[in-house]
Amino acid sequence: MFEKVNPQHPDKQADRIGGAIVDLGYKLQDTPKIAGECLLGHGNCHIIIETSVDYKRQDIEDIVHRIAGYNVKVDLQIVPQDVHLATNQSKQIKCGDNGIFKGCKPNDEEVRLSRIVRALYKKYGYDGKYIYDSEQDLLVACQSNVDTEKFREELELTGIKNIVVNPLGNWTGGSDVDTGACNRKLGSDMGRAVTGGGLHFKDISKADVSVNVYLHKLAKESGKDELPVKFAMCSIGDKEVYVDGKYISYREISKVALDYIRELGGFEKLAEWGLV
Repeated sequence: MFEKVNPQHPDKQADRIGGAIVDLGYKLQDTPKIAGECLLGHGNCHIIIETSVDYKRQDIEDIVHRIAGYNVKVDLQIVPQDVHLATNQSKQIKCGDNGIFKGCKPNDEEVRLSRIVRALYKKYGYDGKYIYDSEQDLLVACQSNVDTEKFREELELTGIKNIVVNPLGNWTGGSDVDTGACNRKLGSDMGRAVTGGGLHFKDISKADVSVNVYLHKLAKESGKDELPVKFAMCSIGDKEVYVDGKYISYREISKVALDYIRELGGFEKLAEWGLV
């Protein structure tokens, strides 16, 4: 069973805001240090950023308004990164947090639902949330701003046998209906690869970003359907990470991950759809 939400879901809007702020950080500094939180809903967006970057408030507000709408008020707090963490990263890039991770090639269930949701988002562009269970061939579709019966007829064209559409009836969706928070849809972003830690609103020195992305790339390129990557946890300050029976330098992992994210189009693009 797999859940997928589209980029207009309030949680994904929060992730996208965080991703756009990280993208801006990399434009302002070569190796920015960024860790943030975003809570969005009912006309307000609360953002806290721990960072080395000298952000301008107007730039942050412009990002929020572009993604969440111009009627949203921004409550912003920016503070310096903790001095001990900053010192740890001052001379060379090291693991910026503790974590355990696994890399999984997306399976057929995840790929099928992701393709369906992307195609529907391209057509409708509104908040949507979907769950697919391949064992029962069951799709539960909650899509805002559509006529439920007409949408059911469209979904039947996918060939899925059992379809449930908008169980509570027609709805408008968006952040006036539901709140959004960063890293609350990691199942949608990572499928079976979810472990600890969040993928969004962090720079590449954070293992939650770099190791997750690195292992995803490794698994995706392996061609294997089951868990092709085994690894141990890493800790703050580590120069190497134990991956699939050997140690890999954190510098290499972070470089591979950053290159991959840039190939996707940046941290905001990563936040739109995640890794699946």
